[in-house]
Amino acid sequence: MYRCRFASLALVPLSLFLLTHAAPAADDLSTKIDAVISAPEYKHSRWGILVVDSETGKPVYAHNPDQLFSPASVTKLYTCAAALIGLGSNATIETPVYRRGDVADGRLRGDLVLVAKGDLTFGGRNLADGKMAFKNQDHIYTTSISQNVELAGTDPLAGLKDLAKQVKQAGIKQIDGDVLVDDRLFDHARGSGSGPDILTPIVINDNLIDVVITPGAMAGEAATAKMVPQTEYVHLDVHVETVAADKPTRVVTERVGPQRYTVRGQIAVTCKPVVRICVVDDPAGFARALFIEALRQEGIALRASCLRAPTVELPEKETYAKLPRVAVHKSLPLSEVIKVTLKVSHNLYASTLPLLLAAKNEQRTLVDGMRLERKALSDLGVDVADISLESGAGGGNGDRVTPRATVQLIQALAKRPDFPVFKSAMPELGVDGTLAESVAPDSPARGKVFAKTGTYTDPDLLNDRAFLRSKALAGVMTTASGKTLYFAIFVNDVPLPPGVGPAREGKQLGRLCEIIYQNVP
Repeated sequence: MYRCRFASLALVPLSLFLLTHAAPAADDLSTKIDAVISAPEYKHSRWGILVVDSETGKPVYAHNPDQLFSPASVTKLYTCAAALIGLGSNATIETPVYRRGDVADGRLRGDLVLVAKGDLTFGGRNLADGKMAFKNQDHIYTTSISQNVELAGTDPLAGLKDLAKQVKQAGIKQIDGDVLVDDRLFDHARGSGSGPDILTPIVINDNLIDVVITPGAMAGEAATAKMVPQTEYVHLDVHVETVAADKPTRVVTERVGPQRYTVRGQIAVTCKPVVRICVVDDPAGFARALFIEALRQEGIALRASCLRAPTVELPEKETYAKLPRVAVHKSLPLSEVIKVTLKVSHNLYASTLPLLLAAKNEQRTLVDGMRLERKALSDLGVDVADISLESGAGGGNGDRVTPRATVQLIQALAKRPDFPVFKSAMPELGVDGTLAESVAPDSPARGKVFAKTGTYTDPDLLNDRAFLRSKALAGVMTTASGKTLYFAIFVNDVPLPPGVGPAREGKQLGRLCEIIYQNVP
């Protein structure tokens, strides 16, 4: 192609040559995008794309912009937008602890009650600079990805330890009664997507135990396992063998009873420590046990046992106004929660946000929360009648959106003063979150795209392969020519070859970003 242009150079006036090469032609953009989406591997699939100029609102490229597509985790853009509108980017959550009983000589003759208010991280991701930590591959996905993950490196019990310290500072050295966790803020529900899915107002370490497995010094030795956080409430039965360096690492966890798990498999002697998770089935019981242990570590004597169910009932809700408050933990602002939710595509947080909307409006159910989300999105200017959402995280059978509605959402958010918070919370192409590896380190579009990813696969047992129901990307781009674009890209129903994962399509979406970045005049 370049030889052809060079050979014909003498036939083209110099001024025309400079004009045609000053900016790419729009036809080049369409030709190059069409070449990707019409490839043979997509002969059974559907693409939906809309790219618009942020200043004019005019389409730069469109393909099936009004068809409904399964959005996977692009759903989280809608959920987080509604949360920002309904709760506010600076909103914080205060989790109080009350005493029910009198204190004399440091002795509480009664109970201690932690009242859960929906703090999704409870200090467990807090950094010293007031931000939340995250890793590009979050620990909630260890059951669904083959790559190893890293823990955030923060203390998952920071919030509970903070409360325990305050209880001691309040003059309580001994508790004769019980320790309770009140999780009645909203009706419990189930979320969608991978990882923990019990939606409850109490969340400690994403309501799971991390198990860090380290190989022995030589093949044949038993590997070691560390529980994070460490607690007597959960029991692990570990049998993982260290194998030779050329052997594969395979470690799986299985729930075999309430708070009882087995850890089985093998780990190569040269392998770095790997992380596996055990999702707890009673988040309130888990939090209560960890709080009891945190109180003991502060030197407070307790009769309550983390292994025994509470022996007394929770107070009536209206009585809290009359009970002395002895401790309170304040969360970081919602903007930080949304950052983690979007950067790592955190299903538990996104699924719970509609319930926090419901609770703020003195309602209780997930249905209530989704109706409030509908109102927020409609008021924002999104054509909600043209889409369908049944979940906050994506992956629900009823989750369907159009490229046009998704771009509408971004256009409307861009007019709000909190848009910089929303934009920066999305993964940055080639830099962090779920877009960290979508393009090469030297990609020209690296760092020029902030967008939410979406991935949804089902097993094709008939053909021993994965069926990619959805791979999606939507967000904001600054092009090589300096234009700001809003875009949404969806591909649905891709049968993947055996052994091939959805990362292949992730790189295709990265390639489309590069094409758009380089070819919009």
